[in-house]
Amino acid sequence: MWLPFTCLCKSSCQAFDFHLNRRLILYSKQQILIYFHFSYILHLISLFSECYTANGEDYRGFQNQTSLHGGKPCLFWNETFQHPYNTLKYPNGEGGLGSHNYCRNPDGDVQPWCYIADHEDGIYWRYCDIPSCQMPGNLGCFKDSGDPPTLSGTSETSNKLTIQNCISFCRKQRYKLAGMESGYACFCGNEVDLHDHGESPSMECNHVCFGDHTQPCGGDGWVIIFDTRVGACGGNYTDPSGVIYSPDFPDKYGAGRVCYWTIQVPGSSAILFNFTFFDISDQTDMVELLDGYTNQVVARFDWRSPPRELVNITGDFVILYFYSDRTNQAQGFALLYQGRNSLAFDEGEEVSTPPNGRSSQILYVITSSPGKPEHNMPGQWAGRGETTGHSAMWTIYALAALLILTVIAMVAKLLLHITVKSPNLPTVSGSDSCSQSTASSEPWIILYRPSTISLFKKKLKNHHGDLSPLVGN
Repeated sequence: MWLPFTCLCKSSCQAFDFHLNRRLILYSKQQILIYFHFSYILHLISLFSECYTANGEDYRGFQNQTSLHGGKPCLFWNETFQHPYNTLKYPNGEGGLGSHNYCRNPDGDVQPWCYIADHEDGIYWRYCDIPSCQMPGNLGCFKDSGDPPTLSGTSETSNKLTIQNCISFCRKQRYKLAGMESGYACFCGNEVDLHDHGESPSMECNHVCFGDHTQPCGGDGWVIIFDTRVGACGGNYTDPSGVIYSPDFPDKYGAGRVCYWTIQVPGSSAILFNFTFFDISDQTDMVELLDGYTNQVVARFDWRSPPRELVNITGDFVILYFYSDRTNQAQGFALLYQGRNSLAFDEGEEVSTPPNGRSSQILYVITSSPGKPEHNMPGQWAGRGETTGHSAMWTIYALAALLILTVIAMVAKLLLHITVKSPNLPTVSGSDSCSQSTASSEPWIILYRPSTISLFKKKLKNHHGDLSPLVGN
């Protein structure tokens, strides 16, 4: 979590990363106010979403016991040297480890966990039941009595089941919800009867998926339910705020993916974007944010240039573009967006902060769009007819440039022709003039023909290709 010092000094404040124990750059007071302003906005969005991965691998919250009610206290990661995961083995904050005892998931388990002091039957660790660590799109863990079933649509079983396999299966059947149970069963439906199927803690749904042991796929008699929009390749978003995942999420994105999402928030003067996590395999795969009306690329991210800041795009219409090649794949991204009615606020405006003093993982805000040239991708989105118009204009410019170059070449050729065939001969007056001509830098050759006399300089290079075309046989 990135936090500036809470005291807003007179001119500037220094930010500090409490997790990596690293000082950051100095920010002006106005930048600090902007930071807190948007941190608070995004905190309200993600109040119950401190995790954006299915297994909570990105959890960086502050719960330090296995359960909020009667849970066992966690040990500090810098005091667990007898166990595989500690700060001595991972000194640079890998997996969120540090000089604290907060729940983490450094090994990619199905949910965050921690070491405990009380050994029971040789078990020295426990999963953490964290209500706020539930990715958007995960509707929760529900009891499945079977009569009636929690999701009453189509179902299937597979020994290679993953979350996205089930979601894709239900999405193709045009269902809104997908549920996984016991690690291998997939159920589809459009609604959940909360009266007959109450929601339960996530601990009941942490059975691993048969196809991916890092993902939770329900439990015995418990079904974990997801929105089928998660991991879709494209979509249209008009809500004031939301989360967009890379295609095939939470699985790795597939090869040869070309996806577009439109984010249009009516009445907004700007849209703010925050990548909560970003994992792209190489620089050929890319994510772009384009102005929806001009199709200009506002920001481009890839393996070498990951997002390190919030992106603020003026207007109410933005296009999100994703491309992957046919080689390496990776986890992808989660993108949080928020429409804003106005970005202007006074420097002296009082900015309220959440009661627990936390803020989301935000570095700083750019308040203007980077000046990037227009970027035309194959199959690029056509917004309000701008693409067709711009293509026609560039075609006209190219033809005009070609015409100008052609005219210049013709004029140059004509001038060269006139210069070579010029009838002006040097006046010859006696031997002095002849001697002066002989003493010049280059000799002259006079060719006689029945009706013409041509005079031109002899070339010094003895090469057949250097003969003038005016010289006949």
